[in-house]
Amino acid sequence: MQRRTRVRAALAATAVTALVVGTIAAAPGASAAPTGRKMLANSAPKWLAKARHNGKANAAGAVSLRVYLAPQGGIDALKAAAIAVSTPGSVSYRRFITPVQYHAQYDPTAATVASVSGWLGSTGLRVTGVEANSRYISVSGTVAAAQAAFGVSLESYTHDGQTVQAPSGNASVPTSVSGAILSVSGLDTTQNAMTHSAPPPPAFVNARPCSIYYGQLKATVQADLTTPLPKFRGKTLPYAPCGYTGPQYRAAYENNSTLDGSGITVGITDAYASPTIVNDINTYTANHGDGPWAPGQYTQTKPSSFTHQKQCDPSGWYGEQTLDIEAVHAMAPGANVHYYASRSCFDADFADLLAQVVDRNEVQLVTNSWGEPEEAETTEDAMALQQSFLQGAMQGISFLFSSGDDGDQLANTGIKQSDSPASSPYVTAVGGTSDAIGADGSFLFQTGWGTNRYLLSADGKSWVFNTFLYGAGGGFSSMFNRPAYQNGVVPNNAPPGRAVPDVGLDGDPNTGMLIGITQTFPDGSVKYGEYRIGGTSLSSPLFAGMTALTLQNSGGGGAGLLNPIIYGQSSAGTFTDVKGNPKDAGVVRVDYVNGVDPADGLLYSVRTFNEDSSLSIAKGWDDVTGIGSPNPGWLKVPIPPPAG
Repeated sequence: MQRRTRVRAALAATAVTALVVGTIAAAPGASAAPTGRKMLANSAPKWLAKARHNGKANAAGAVSLRVYLAPQGGIDALKAAAIAVSTPGSVSYRRFITPVQYHAQYDPTAATVASVSGWLGSTGLRVTGVEANSRYISVSGTVAAAQAAFGVSLESYTHDGQTVQAPSGNASVPTSVSGAILSVSGLDTTQNAMTHSAPPPPAFVNARPCSIYYGQLKATVQADLTTPLPKFRGKTLPYAPCGYTGPQYRAAYENNSTLDGSGITVGITDAYASPTIVNDINTYTANHGDGPWAPGQYTQTKPSSFTHQKQCDPSGWYGEQTLDIEAVHAMAPGANVHYYASRSCFDADFADLLAQVVDRNEVQLVTNSWGEPEEAETTEDAMALQQSFLQGAMQGISFLFSSGDDGDQLANTGIKQSDSPASSPYVTAVGGTSDAIGADGSFLFQTGWGTNRYLLSADGKSWVFNTFLYGAGGGFSSMFNRPAYQNGVVPNNAPPGRAVPDVGLDGDPNTGMLIGITQTFPDGSVKYGEYRIGGTSLSSPLFAGMTALTLQNSGGGGAGLLNPIIYGQSSAGTFTDVKGNPKDAGVVRVDYVNGVDPADGLLYSVRTFNEDSSLSIAKGWDDVTGIGSPNPGWLKVPIPPPAG
């Protein structure tokens, strides 16, 4: 997964609860705004407590800001409408609107833009532009002007390797314009970026031995077929699969359904664009029986230029793009795929990209394999993304996000937390499983993805614990309250925030997917290669592909926010409740020391199952796999047409 650098009676009940669905939770002990002003809640940076204070910012220094505007009628009304249009039984269910209708109904009015612009100008800031649909106003000016405008003191801080300029507390705005302003970005100059967990194009090759299907080869001896390997916890483990392919996934998850996703378009967003992607996906599908790409089945939208390559590592994003595309096609060989490339991995560019996706309105689903820990997410960035999620729901577009690859994030950040944007109530968060797919294509078992690594001892007679390596992200949001659709499914005694994830599919890199991509090898050669990969970056596009079949079976068209449908199926058998007691404790994995060939030797390790930091599998909803893993029943879930 990548990280950023950021019924009528039923309808009435839904409308009331929707006012708190997705509400950003207020920080405890937040100070009140001065008389005549309204505080922008949670606008103070979350990292302040761990930062080093360097003193006040230079009053003559420059600022560049975005002032995000509230939709017509207010954000709560838009949230209620998005939930209603996505909830079966609602009188507005699936009565989607076009982008033109959306903008006419919800964009800030010209009077609102003029009012806020006039106030900004009166403070000494200069309006430099207004986004095409008036989502935000761009302004520039001095630190002194920004401090006066937003009632803050801008200070210099050092945190997480960056020296930045940021407010020492929450910002505020005059009550006369407070109803029009959602948030302001740029007061904090921290650069938040998405990073990738997929191996980058510098070459990687799966070492041998590995299994074509789960359990094919038992790890009794090393690759030389003579040197014995020790048992693990008293049992002989299998060698890891070489990597599952489309036919194996379709057999296991879809029972070889005749549905193929035809008539549905799945969107994919990542940063940058691989120059070899078309050749790579065509070669891969020819090699592994996923069916050839028809003319026009794959399209992509790219910006005129890319930025921040040094900070973002474009080549690493090529692997992410390739995985997402090949995974969607593996599950839905007949679906169209549209790839949208961000200019960079920075927060603002991803926010602009998602706005472009919903304005173009070309897809029914969007799978996104990027995110960051919630502590790195700012309120203003979360709100910017949320507006695209809400617009998408109103237009019938479903957003799916990977739940993360670092478990509860404690080892990675020192704080237990969920990932964002997966924690938004207006997206479907996809967690991870470890999948054992047998010789006949059926599941031998599924369990939660969470991996501890054990290395082979020097004398080759035992396995020695090394580290917690990775696992599906999950937990409870500190930013968003529990949405109504999770009530009665998520345990009542669970923490109060939005619960993550919603569902789970294969994410374990040790039971992952074989992908094909052009790589650069140590000798300087550039050629196509294949290797096994995982992460919830795999889980999300797998579920997007399956859901394309669900939409096809219901006659096409979109469903908007999927979660009311998903949680409505929580006890219907549509999702398999993933168990925490797999047949095997894990697999034995072999890696080349140099990553590409056996010249420098082999490394042996045990990669365990279902050991995901503090997260754990439980009966019903859990914080590793949500309500469970979709089975062929998900393909036949009826998505009824609009009422009336």
